[in-house]
Amino acid sequence: MTHDVETLQNRSDFLACARGKRQGTKGMMVQALKRPTDAAEPDLIRVGFTCSKKVGNAVARNRAKRRLREVARLLLPEHGRPGWDYVLIGSRDNTAARPFPDLQSDLLRALAKLHA
Repeated sequence: MTHDVETLQNRSDFLACARGKRQGTKGMMVQALKRPTDAAEPDLIRVGFTCSKKVGNAVARNRAKRRLREVARLLLPEHGRPGWDYVLIGSRDNTAARPFPDLQSDLLRALAKLHA
């Protein structure tokens, strides 16, 4: 079953997710947090993307974030859990250069470990 995915935009949501679970993979770091049950829209999956300046210049950071957005667009509606927030963090030298199927398997592996 697929669910709607919305993008995180508020800094407070990113900071809250940073206090949740985290799972690192070769291509990215994934942070996950189950929202309180009284939060609005409990069936929604929310996701945010970030890359620090360690990833590279603006071109490199934007390329890494584009790849993370595409991986999330393909996989989160089916493999994410409703009522959860996810933040995908780009990894230095790996996110932009890693083959796309490997990035997809990285996200699937991280989700499986976070929800185990």
